Amino acid sequence: MPGHADDGRHVTLSLDQIEQLCPVAKALSSPVRVRMLSLLGVRAMNVNELAEALSLPVSTAALNVRQLEAVGLIDTEIQPGIRGAMKLCSRRVESVSMSLVPRALEGFSALTIQLPIGGYSLAEHIRAECGMVSEHAWIGDANAPATFYHQDRFKAQMIWFRSGTLEYRFSLGDVDAELVDFIEFSMEISSNAPMYRKDYKSDIEVAVNGCLLGTWVSPGDYGGRRGRLNPPWWSDTASQFGLLKTWRVDASGSRLDGETISGVSLADLALNGREYIALSIGVREDATHVGGLNLFGEKFGDYPQGIVMRVGYKG
Repeated sequence: MPGHADDGRHVTLSLDQIEQLCPVAKALSSPVRVRMLSLLGVRAMNVNELAEALSLPVSTAALNVRQLEAVGLIDTEIQPGIRGAMKLCSRRVESVSMSLVPRALEGFSALTIQLPIGGYSLAEHIRAECGMVSEHAWIGDANAPATFYHQDRFKAQMIWFRSGTLEYRFSLGDVDAELVDFIEFSMEISSNAPMYRKDYKSDIEVAVNGCLLGTWVSPGDYGGRRGRLNPPWWSDTASQFGLLKTWRVDASGSRLDGETISGVSLADLALNGREYIALSIGVREDATHVGGLNLFGEKFGDYPQGIVMRVGYKG
């Protein structure tokens, strides 16, 4: 069987071994084939014996044996029998493990920090329509930019505004900036239309340490069904959920959900000597599509998270 193996009996497959991992996973997805492996762990058996033990037609047992043999989980040997040749089956491996970390990232560590959507350090040029709510009630006054410095803003579970910028500040902790391999930021976000409109575009800019990673054109503001996490009191006619978007910066540039968005790289972020990493999210008042934005917290929308930073580093 392809993959890492210790004495051929223990096999480890990782995410970058797609051509090997997927067939093995498919073979192990069948309860019949799993029971076959269990029986063959006791002793070698021929196809007829497996069929009888599992109350299967011989043809069905033979088909499942071929699938296990094809991915290297069992060995077979043709031996003479009373009524002609028979296929003797034996289990080839004792364990199969699947690492969800690509081999290229083995030896790397990751720091994950989450801030509540109300845990921003700066709110600049906020324009109505704007506001925020907690899990239980409205916070401050609707359409009042001053609400963005309300003492209860840290409890916010949904925030919206037409234009403006929020800045979130994250610590690198004890991670040596020289060892950082990538930085990712993820959030649930959408445009902010009156009520909601799935075709309401908005040019949402994301910057890190003052470097613009790029502009995401949000397709719309989503409703029509309730957000999976929304509290019962939230109106059915209001915005309900967003899209989970992930921005990533590494040595080669910046990507949004895996697609290149700009050439801004880790070197441009100048991490050395900084007291914090600054993430800015906003909509410019002179943008082509001034469609505002909605941010969803861990108890609103579809995804149970706030603003998440993940840092990969050699460690």
